[in-house]
Amino acid sequence: MSSSSRVTLALVVLVALLIGANFTALKFALDHTTPLLLAGLRTVVGGTFLLGFVTLVRGERIPTDRSMLAKIFVVSLAITTVSSGLLVFGVSRVSAGVASLLSSTMPLFTALLVLLLMGTRPTRVGTLGLAVGFSGTLVLAWPSLSGETTAIGIIALALSALAWAFGTVFMQWRDFSGVSPVMIVAVQLPMSAAVLIPIALVTEGVADTDWSVGLFVPLAYAAIPANAVTFALIATIVQRATATQAAATAYLIPISGVFFGWLIRDERLGAIEFAGGVLVVAGVYLLVTANARAKMAAAPTPTRPDRAHSD
Repeated sequence: MSSSSRVTLALVVLVALLIGANFTALKFALDHTTPLLLAGLRTVVGGTFLLGFVTLVRGERIPTDRSMLAKIFVVSLAITTVSSGLLVFGVSRVSAGVASLLSSTMPLFTALLVLLLMGTRPTRVGTLGLAVGFSGTLVLAWPSLSGETTAIGIIALALSALAWAFGTVFMQWRDFSGVSPVMIVAVQLPMSAAVLIPIALVTEGVADTDWSVGLFVPLAYAAIPANAVTFALIATIVQRATATQAAATAYLIPISGVFFGWLIRDERLGAIEFAGGVLVVAGVYLLVTANARAKMAAAPTPTRPDRAHSD
């Protein structure tokens, strides 16, 4: 393995670890505040950090084109407003491990939306992955019927994954070529903050928020390493990784999430949750690797110089 490949693999694993630990960090933060306010604070802190990074360090300019800002707002509403708000709410109702497994269904919803909106059908292996992954989601939801987890939390996490998938597909569906991926996130986070903070203040208030280190430390992690930094790393991975390597983050994140839930909060998956998690990870693995292989097969093969001049 070349040094470049090792660096890329290390970045993929790092992203999976950073995001996987995010679910546990959110659980700690929720011990000191309410879900919507936490989601809003996360966008304020992460957006401030990332906007400063992309303008001061990278030297990029904030887009001023109205049509581009409107498209970024749609992505913001889907991913960092609706999806983020539902994610934190769902995490408040279920364990960090189960939350990470349910959130990992995003690639499955993405494949369905790509089929519905763009008419792109998954391969046979990809279709099998969809079936396996969604069957795992149903298995994960099963314990809610017996009161072991909260059904509304599971529904919120599934809808969060769906909203995240829509935002991702929308970025493929519309032209965002004039703005870097990091700048898109840097702009959409403040947009989400402008929506989430007022709603949180009206519906939840701040009476149940403990403004202490117990809140600030996990909030800082959830906002910067697990949010702003990972988006920047993902942009780097997309530029230098193969499709298969980039796809690996999709099924490494839930494994990482379950691991940190066990390591830090001593959470245990029950037999049904474990079986559902295995099915979800397996389904996502089949889907994303099938899509990655299809992209690699469709990519033009570079022509060897000696053959290019032999005719």
